[in-house]
Amino acid sequence: MRILFGLILALSLLSCGGSSDQQGGGDKMPFKYASLISITEYDGYTVATIGNPWEDGKALHTYVLVPRNKQLPFHLPKGTVIRTPLKRAVVFTTVHCSLLMDLGCRDKIAGVADLKYIKIPWIQKQVKQGRISDCGDGMSPVIEKIIDLHPDAILLSPFENSGGYGKLEDLDIPLVECAEYMEVSPLARAEWMRFYGLLFGKQKKADNLFAEVDKNYNNLKQKAEKAGEGRSVMMDKQVGSVWYVPGGHSTIGQMIKDAGGQYPWEDDEHSGSLPLSFETVLEEAFDTEVWMFRYEGDKALTIEQFGAEKEGYDQFRAFQTKELYGCNVRTSRFYEESPFRPDWLLSDFIHILHPDIKLSQPLRYYKKLHD
Repeated sequence: MRILFGLILALSLLSCGGSSDQQGGGDKMPFKYASLISITEYDGYTVATIGNPWEDGKALHTYVLVPRNKQLPFHLPKGTVIRTPLKRAVVFTTVHCSLLMDLGCRDKIAGVADLKYIKIPWIQKQVKQGRISDCGDGMSPVIEKIIDLHPDAILLSPFENSGGYGKLEDLDIPLVECAEYMEVSPLARAEWMRFYGLLFGKQKKADNLFAEVDKNYNNLKQKAEKAGEGRSVMMDKQVGSVWYVPGGHSTIGQMIKDAGGQYPWEDDEHSGSLPLSFETVLEEAFDTEVWMFRYEGDKALTIEQFGAEKEGYDQFRAFQTKELYGCNVRTSRFYEESPFRPDWLLSDFIHILHPDIKLSQPLRYYKKLHD
């Protein structure tokens, strides 16, 4: 009876989608910084698990990557099966379009959403010529267009309490949830490029690119550390009735620290943005030496134009001393590049917060405002 019971137990484990096989170990991909993703390679398939940024200890999604040139294994662990490398993808975000181009995968972009936010000339040109399909608004895409493209996957960003992805979930198309923006350090976020490289068959290229970013970033960080304490800085500006500032544990908050800057909210523990009133920001940051902010315009903003946007801006020390640095997101590729090239953005931060440090690269995103 004991032997019979053992046989039944073994058969039941095999019928549970290969859970016993997964328990048997595998080659785990080492991640140096990223904490929201783990990847383990098994015989015939690879499992990528994305942690839920909003619920500790829970998985947001599990993907089972199976090479398309191999037969689908009979027993697979539970998860969304994706055949790799991806040949055709619909991409909902400009940052991932930019990364795919850097990885040499631009021909894999079959469709995009939120085209108005994609400032990549090549993408805009391909859409006009009909080579890439405009699938409409990311929140309510044109489902028929996506179906006609027959994509291998859809890349999109998850949001807390979003209520799901609507009709996209009814399609037999894997949804790749790009949650790297919830990582709490710039290098952790950038390291996710290795996952996307794995999806598109560019693992070696992605690994090499991240190694370059990692080296550059840490070299810059060391220069800032040797220079000592940098200037104090306040971030962004009021939008409507709210002023969103980066939390102390956000990627920008970490970058200010890595650049040696002094930040009024450096002890804050939020990984996202803090919605504050104008009065709160004025009380906490009125005496900071530098003001860095993003804006969107057809041409460079002047100090006079900036001051006219909001009564009270002239009460800040940085405004009075004209230490204002704006990043025009319309004319620069800030959103496209900086998430996966934090070394380029850190260079800007060090330029501004440590003006005595001489760097070989000029300011890339932020420019000083003039009269």
